[in-house]
Order: sequence, then C-alpha cells, then structure tokens
Amino acid sequence: MREYLLTLCITAAVTYLLTGPVRKFAIVAGAMPEIRARDVHREPTPRLGGIAMFFGLCAGLLVADHLSSLNWVFEKSNEPRALLSGAALIWLIGVLDDKFEIDALIKLGGQMIAAGVMVMQGLTILWLPIPGVGNVALTQWQGTLLTVALVVITINAVNFVDGLDGLAAGMVCIATVAFFLYAYRVWVSYGIEAAAPATLFASILMGMCLGFLPHNMHPARIFMGDSGSMLIGLVLAAGAISITGQVDPDVMNLFSGSERATVHQMVPVYIPLLMPLTIIAIPAADLVLAIVRRTWRGQSPFAADRGHLHHRLLEIGHSHSRAVLIMYFWSALIAFGALAYSVNSASMWIVLGVVFLSAVGLVLLLLPRFTPRVPVWAQRFVPPRYRRRRQAAAAEAELALEAAAQDAPDESETDERAPVTAGVSGVNGATAIGTRGRFPDRS
Repeated sequence: MREYLLTLCITAAVTYLLTGPVRKFAIVAGAMPEIRARDVHREPTPRLGGIAMFFGLCAGLLVADHLSSLNWVFEKSNEPRALLSGAALIWLIGVLDDKFEIDALIKLGGQMIAAGVMVMQGLTILWLPIPGVGNVALTQWQGTLLTVALVVITINAVNFVDGLDGLAAGMVCIATVAFFLYAYRVWVSYGIEAAAPATLFASILMGMCLGFLPHNMHPARIFMGDSGSMLIGLVLAAGAISITGQVDPDVMNLFSGSERATVHQMVPVYIPLLMPLTIIAIPAADLVLAIVRRTWRGQSPFAADRGHLHHRLLEIGHSHSRAVLIMYFWSALIAFGALAYSVNSASMWIVLGVVFLSAVGLVLLLLPRFTPRVPVWAQRFVPPRYRRRRQAAAAEAELALEAAAQDAPDESETDERAPVTAGVSGVNGATAIGTRGRFPDRS
C-alpha cells in the first residue's frame, strides 16, 4: 500500500507543479478559445491542462518502475507500456484539438487507433464471467471489438461530462478511489497478481486528478481540455479492461459449498462487469441522453449543446458549486455502493443505506423547486425566496425605498447647486443657498 501511496503523491505533485507553467504556455500559445453559447464560464480561460496530467502519468509510471515492490509489474506484464503508448497518442490528439479544434470524426478515429495500439500490446479483454453461464473465453476479434468499444465509450463519456469547473476530474477521482479499493482487495485478499496493473493505474489516475483539481475548482484558472478529459478517460478504461478481462475468476476458488453460498461468493467475480459501468454511470447516462436528444432534433450526435446534466442542474436553480457537489455525491454513491455490495452482498443494511442516501440525493437535487412556508415570526431570519409572497413583496419594497433614500441627494446640497428661475415664490434672487454656516470662510 505504501508504494501505491508514494506513486500517487509523486503523480499529484508533478501534475500540480506543472499546471501553472502549462497555464502560462497555453496563454502564450493562444489556446484560449472565445466563449461559446454553451459555455458556463464568462471569461476566456486557457486550456491544455492535459499536458500537466500527461507528464504526471509519465512520472507515476517512472517512479513505479524504480520501486522494488512494483518493478515486477513492468517485468511480467506489458500493460503499463500499452497504457503509455495509447495515452501518448490520445493526448497528442487532444492537444491538437484544444489548439485547432479538429473534426469530431477525426477524434473518434484517433480514439479507436489508441485503443487498437493498446490491444496490440496485450491490454485486451480475454474472457468474461457471465452470471449463469460461467467463464466465457473470447476470440481475438471479439476481445478486440469489445475493448475498443469500452475505450471509446469511456473516453467520450468523461469528455461529455467535462462542462463545469472541477466536475470531470472530481467525479473520476471519486470513482477511481472505489475502483482502487476493489482492485487492491482482489490482489491482496485473493493473491491474484494479475490485478496489480489495474491497482497501479488507479493510483496514478487518482494522483493526476488530485494534482489538477486545485487549479480547476470554481473559478477555474485553467481547463483540462480534450487533452485531459480524453486522457483520464483512457486511463480509466485501461484499468477496467485490465481487471475485467485479464483476471481469471477460476483462480479465486469460489466454486465450492452450497449453491446459495456459491452465488454470494461469486459476487466479486461479477463486480468487474459492473464496476466499470458504475465508474462512468453518470457520464454514460449523460452520453446516451445527449445522443438521443441530438438525433431526435435531427442534429449530429457530436453537435455541442446546453442539455447536459450539469446544465440542467444550473437551470433548476443550483449554483455552480452546488451542482458540482451534487454530481460528486451521486458518483460516490454509485461507485461505493457497488464496492460495499461486492464486499458483503448478503447484508440488507447496504441496500437500505443506498436507498436512504438516494432519497437524500433526490431531495438535494430538487431543493430549488421547494418553497417552504416560513412562519410569520421567522420571516426576518430567512432569505427572501422562502418568505411569503406578501411579506416578501413588502420587504423588497421596503428595501427598495431605503436604497432610494440613501441614493437620493440631500435637499440642501441640491439647493446649493441647482439654478432656479427668478421670480419663484419663496426665492430671493436668481439662486437659493442654505445657511451661511455650511460654507467655508470666503475671506
């Protein structure tokens, strides 16, 4: 565990320290596109934050390669090299898109090529544990197609959810914590060395997100751009592929005892099928809804709009920070709920806890829609939006009158400067002035 924590800290430190210089480079390079209609921010913000994240990834892999307890992962497995090759390719495509905004189909082709590069180096799905059927081996073409599809879906799901400050990095980091705990448990508890690469990928991904988040929280000083969102999406998919298709469920020796006990013991085997989906559950749902919405309108599935889940939260009435925290909450609930169920699937308390927290999440989600009636005696202690309409209108009118009274100029000062026509009743001469004592001695 200490080696993984060291790798995480080094990755986070390198990412954090490089983000500032990368921001200055992005400003000089002109990677500050004009604000679009679908954007939430109001000031041009530099992109290319994925450059710092990529160098953080390289630093994490380099440190892990020189640690005696993790060096064997590079010697016995080619997955770290496959991840670095695919990440370098997808990062280069993202940098070009952040600077020149390349076509969506070109990006899609680049994503498929990056996934193919990883498959060629051994990072692919070899078998699938299917409930009721058992362990099903896949052919080479089946494994390649399934791997490419999972990589492309994960990359675009993370890219679609990157619409608010700190949203994508925070959600991926929260889900990756749950994934790291699951992968580490599979490796340590069951002694399966094939789960070590996925554990390493998860620790590095957490470091990348944690190092970039301080610069990306609202108000963001820099955006990760496609170079960052596609990069963390690919690393997330690589970890899911590694532990789903590389770990043999038969090694866990769970096929013993009664049928009911075997079903409960087989939950850790089936969770790899669900854990990647729980990690990207909210981004994937946003991706599916976006495709359906755009095709229904006769638009391209890659056409940008303001109909994403985070945009809907802002339309409901949530602030920027509260919308991000709500998305964090749901991401943590889904990921850690699946993790807890994999540890003890027979416990009813876990299900009840997930249901209760889901109800709390729905209340928080719809909170701006509620306008509770506050008693009369408490009207002065709550914001105006929670007051009764009459009291609220009276309070607003009173505040408006006070503001107008404060802004209105003093009559004496007005009389001092305002010229008045001669002959007006009560006025001697052409001008009216106040008492003589209000002016300094003119001598």
